[in-house]
Amino acid sequence: MADPTESINIENVVASTGIGLELDLQTVAMDLEGADYDPEQFPGLVYRTTDPKSAALIFRSGKIVCTGAKSTDAVHEALHIVFDKLRELEIPIEDDPEITVQNIVTSADLGKSLNLNAIAIGLGLENIEYEPEQFPGLVYRLDEPSVVALLFGSGKLVITGGKQPSDAKAAVEVISDRLSELGLLG
Repeated sequence: MADPTESINIENVVASTGIGLELDLQTVAMDLEGADYDPEQFPGLVYRTTDPKSAALIFRSGKIVCTGAKSTDAVHEALHIVFDKLRELEIPIEDDPEITVQNIVTSADLGKSLNLNAIAIGLGLENIEYEPEQFPGLVYRLDEPSVVALLFGSGKLVITGGKQPSDAKAAVEVISDRLSELGLLG
């Protein structure tokens, strides 16, 4: 069987930062080309970068959340573009604001169909949520690494809650090993 860790793909990286000062989002929206700001719909201003592709949510408090990047490097690069655009508007931003990765969403494929009913029983109900009439995936909360994995009958996985790419690899290894021990992987 192919190594399922080789199928891991980063789908989304979410990171946050702050510039340490309050912003007048109406003014920023008028001056920042391409910004979307509709406070009736969403309290933040949305600024999209194209290379790397991401969306930065800029809030009045000066907090910024960046989502949609496909790597930790890309999310840092996107935020530095946002910092530069804000500096062009003469908003004083320190040279290197701290950026914190909040969540990395990855996908993977175990390469085998899964019997989710048997897995729900085998893994024990304390770390599992499985209600197929509500949602087709089994939700598996891991302690180490601290992530949540969605397992689907196709053998595909979605792993969320990781803070670094290695969390996904560790989660896929833990899940593969556990399912193999239970005789539920092929």
